[in-house]
Amino acid sequence: MSFNRRHFLELAAGTTAALAAPAVIGMAKPRVVVIGGGAGGATAARYIAKDSKGAIDVTLIEPSRVYYTCFFSNLYLGGERTMQSLAHTYGKLASSHGINVVHDWAIGIDRDTRTITLASGYKMGYDRLILSPGIDFVDGAVAGWDTSKQNKMPHAYKGGSQTELLKAQLEAMPKGGTFAMVAPPNPYRCPPGPYERVSMIAHLLKQQNPTAKIIVADPKPKFSKEGLFREAWAKHYAGMIDWVGPNFGGNNVSVDADAMILNIDGEAVKVDVCNVIPAMKAGRICEIAGITEGNWAPVSGHTMQSRVDDKIYVLGDATNQGDMPKSAYSANSQAKVAAMAVRAELTGSRVFPAKFSNTCWSMLGTDDGVKVGASYQATDEKIASVGGFISKPGESADLRKATFQESLGWYDGITADMFS
Repeated sequence: MSFNRRHFLELAAGTTAALAAPAVIGMAKPRVVVIGGGAGGATAARYIAKDSKGAIDVTLIEPSRVYYTCFFSNLYLGGERTMQSLAHTYGKLASSHGINVVHDWAIGIDRDTRTITLASGYKMGYDRLILSPGIDFVDGAVAGWDTSKQNKMPHAYKGGSQTELLKAQLEAMPKGGTFAMVAPPNPYRCPPGPYERVSMIAHLLKQQNPTAKIIVADPKPKFSKEGLFREAWAKHYAGMIDWVGPNFGGNNVSVDADAMILNIDGEAVKVDVCNVIPAMKAGRICEIAGITEGNWAPVSGHTMQSRVDDKIYVLGDATNQGDMPKSAYSANSQAKVAAMAVRAELTGSRVFPAKFSNTCWSMLGTDDGVKVGASYQATDEKIASVGGFISKPGESADLRKATFQESLGWYDGITADMFS
């Protein structure tokens, strides 16, 4: 798909001075800058621009011209979706909503002057700033692995080329070979994600390489939807998957990417493909902005405002907000609360009490879908769960198929909510 669209608005050198100072409300349109064009950032930018009806200038900073969703990428790994079906662009945000889409990296934030510095050298001011940068990885989280090793042992936990690389490695595995995953510690993006990935990789290997083996080294004693995944592994992939928890060394792991060795509690295992998913932290720009405490950015659940700087809002995976999981659904839900709060601050529009929801679907096998979800409300301390649901073991094939079909409808809906 071509991205030479006239609707994308690029910053010109002559605009630097105009961008550098925050707007004065009452004299010029207030400026909102959103950093990160995923489920949180793209949604927030779209809702602020759409609902303010031109009263707020909105700029979205996102380095990628094509956004590949991490959600549903496991289905690509399992052979159930194409890579192109995960690809989305930003043209309609510009053409339909007047959002300035700037394809660049934000590398600096001066909170005192409310100024952002871009990798290209441009500077722009803001009245309110929304950060939705997703996750980065904790240095040294897995001994022997860092991002210089990701081409040999991919993480594939950010959508795009890493997903394609892992798929290519899986398809090139020798017959009867071994796939290994190093699962992450809590908290991390998409709690059921690694285990859906194991299911989808087993789904692929069952068809293409049925004597292959899967090893999962996991530092956690339990994991999201564990009963449902274990039931599916026994039903669909009996004898293929070996889950190694902390009682058997899953929390004492190192790798040698050059030799393709996974070491579990002192035992070296030669593997053919190794998916290393390290411990996670808020996207780097949050740390640069000075709004993190530990690995995450604390926020108020009422507005998604940073607890460090009330002119900055933080969304999605990067936040420490309470009970909501780190997921695309959560980020999209949080974005609408933040958009409402930002519009109220800048234009005086009406504010309603913050309410949130989340559902995470997982595909276990052909037409075999399960889900977990909850509703949430803001308290002064956190975003708190007020009730949830989860699929049950032993459900009928018809119900599981309907759940999977429901997930397809959700994917179409959320991506339209982000990009249309």
